[in-house]
Amino acid sequence: MSLESLQPPSWPQPKGYANGMAGRGKTVLLGGQIGWDAEGRFAGAFIGQVEQALRNILAVLAEAGGGPEHIGRMTWYVTDMAEYRDSLRALGLVYRAVMGRHFPAMTLVQVVALVEPEARVEIEATALIPE
Repeated sequence: MSLESLQPPSWPQPKGYANGMAGRGKTVLLGGQIGWDAEGRFAGAFIGQVEQALRNILAVLAEAGGGPEHIGRMTWYVTDMAEYRDSLRALGLVYRAVMGRHFPAMTLVQVVALVEPEARVEIEATALIPE
């Protein structure tokens, strides 16, 4: 693996994310991906949109020769924090189905709206692919 998790020893172990990541390699900056497919069709409700947004991230990352294990950072923008919190169990299942057990440094913020009115989540990422 090209990335190592950074965890201060006295801090509690995070669940589903890392506090920090370090690595070397080709930097890949992935713009925010939303939950629509290649034809611009949205994947339905929140969980479907999260799954599609993650798949879109991996599709763009694959163009640089990378996979989920190369993602060092993700920022999630959601339009409804309560919907996110109410979906944690299903969210975990979908995340692991697409990303495996790789948990990069993550930030989650609620926003008033996204550019596409139907979008409920947008995720951007930074990856490091070994050279």
